[in-house]
Amino acid sequence: MLLYIWQYLYNNYFRFWLKWFLRQVDGKCELQRICDGSKDGARRTHRIGILLYLSLSQVLRRAVDTVEYEVDRYVADIVQEKKINVEKDKRIQINLRICVLQISGYKKLYLDVESVRKQPYDSNNPQHEQQLMELWDLLMPHEKLKSRITKQWGDIGFQGDDPKTDFRGMGLLGLANLLYFSRNYTEESRLILSHSNHPKIGYSYAIVGINLTEMAYSLLKSGSLKSHFYNMVPGFPEIKCFHQFFCYLLYEFDKFWIKEEPESIMHFNQYREKFHDQIKHLLSDPDVILTL
Repeated sequence: MLLYIWQYLYNNYFRFWLKWFLRQVDGKCELQRICDGSKDGARRTHRIGILLYLSLSQVLRRAVDTVEYEVDRYVADIVQEKKINVEKDKRIQINLRICVLQISGYKKLYLDVESVRKQPYDSNNPQHEQQLMELWDLLMPHEKLKSRITKQWGDIGFQGDDPKTDFRGMGLLGLANLLYFSRNYTEESRLILSHSNHPKIGYSYAIVGINLTEMAYSLLKSGSLKSHFYNMVPGFPEIKCFHQFFCYLLYEFDKFWIKEEPESIMHFNQYREKFHDQIKHLLSDPDVILTL
């Protein structure tokens, strides 16, 4: 109760006068002090983001929802609103621009990922079918499919004779992630596929990949990936950055599964949650970057 009262008093009364006092002392606004006192990446961007979200100024609040081509205009508006002397503080515009790009870019990345997730796999769409065939060819270069609907799909970890049924939960996003990994890390994807076919501790490669897609999507949606992307991308992250994070998850999960030596695939959910907790712990570090 006392903590709540203190927070209320600080946010509504003391904070204003503290900021006023500090500006009289050093001539800098709170934005400048954050930029001066925080290292590049998530530590700075998180603090700038909170300040923009909580600001009473519409100019500052609007900056978190901008599009990439308007960022420079919004940064100029912030500098004018806060009466910042850019001649004395030449880096303020650069630092603010990076932070605004990262904050608004994370929102845009989520919308882009969500758009792909909402697209169902359509077996009548030639592009979808071509991507699925490419996934097979990359993982099984020495074996041809006997037909479009076949039990062979089980060799790369699909549940049924037609993979389209396995994409229902994550839509095209599940296929896009698996295909990105196979295209960009072909040797690693084939090695992990061989691990998944182990007679004792094997698992369904494609199904696990789709499951890990859901994990990556949930972490993105909850905001847990902000520090990772703020540290990794000094601007607007593209959807390939999300695919890259999935690659990290799949690669690390394979090592985790082999190390744990589960009794059977029937315990998958238990080990998935343990792996999920490990990833969330890593992501709690403000300096985190998780890449292959």
